[in-house]
Amino acid sequence: MAKVYYDKDCNLKLLAGKSIGIIGYGSQGHAHALNLKESGCQVVVGLRRGSNNWTKARSHGLKVAVVADMVEQSDIIMMAIPDPVQKAVYEQAIVPRMKKGKTLMFAHGFNIHYGQIVPPADVDVSMIAPKAPGAMVRQLYTEGRGTPALIAVQQDASGKAKQNALAYAKALGVSRAGIIETTFAEETEVDLFGEQAVLCGGVTSLIKTGWETLVEAGYQPEIAYFEVLHELKLIVDLIYQGGIAHMRRSVSETARYGDLTRGPRVIDEMVREEMEVILSEIQDGTFTKEWILENQAGRPVFNALMRMEAEHPIEAVGAELRQLIPWLQTQAPKKAIKKAK
Repeated sequence: MAKVYYDKDCNLKLLAGKSIGIIGYGSQGHAHALNLKESGCQVVVGLRRGSNNWTKARSHGLKVAVVADMVEQSDIIMMAIPDPVQKAVYEQAIVPRMKKGKTLMFAHGFNIHYGQIVPPADVDVSMIAPKAPGAMVRQLYTEGRGTPALIAVQQDASGKAKQNALAYAKALGVSRAGIIETTFAEETEVDLFGEQAVLCGGVTSLIKTGWETLVEAGYQPEIAYFEVLHELKLIVDLIYQGGIAHMRRSVSETARYGDLTRGPRVIDEMVREEMEVILSEIQDGTFTKEWILENQAGRPVFNALMRMEAEHPIEAVGAELRQLIPWLQTQAPKKAIKKAK
């Protein structure tokens, strides 16, 4: 059984008098900086001078500095920038200033686990990984709640790495929901697998394939969109609230029977075997090498695939339908939307 920590296990006083530097002010960075500041911590945001986020962070009442200066004055440094740019920022701005006794923290274990960043032995290296996008981490904090998170310690030079990370977690608000202990390796590999095989890659491919199957069979694209994409949120919300069993109790018996008898025909042994291949590519570093090379080459494959996906007809159909639902906040594309055929 995994070890779980809550507010009572975290001592916020351990952060008293310490300066905490947050590198980045994007999805996770803004949530970390604002939540910690409102928890009474001394926070400095590290950014490129003149960036759009520089003005934004200052307008939110935060102290801002270039990354090198931020590292110099900080006791704890949280990496809250995208994985592909962390190594360069670390080597250019952090390495010369990573003195003994400092703490280097991460919200995701990718660069530590795959050896892209190798900190000196005399600093603590830990992770607090909220299991939600930054906007949700921020929203739940302001509501007096929190999102679950993971904690891991890669390097405990001080002997207090876990206690300090738990204090950080309390300031972030995640100890209100629970912090599960893990390792950098486990968090990284499971996170990548979840994104690729289920949460992002698996779900989007399943949605598009279902929509294409219906449209090619002659059904209206709009009706197909509602059935395989729009209603997905209803099902996911039920699963989120009470697990798969709760969802099955909440749908019709016809839907339940179709789920039990047809679902395994879609997600069959061939899918399981491919999932195992995907997991092995994550474990042995194949995916990591591919992604690093893709970034070094200027992301030609990534950019081409993103353009192709943006042009998929399901996106045009969805944009039109969302305009009919006032409470959906998604903005429609500025260019004219052609109806899918």
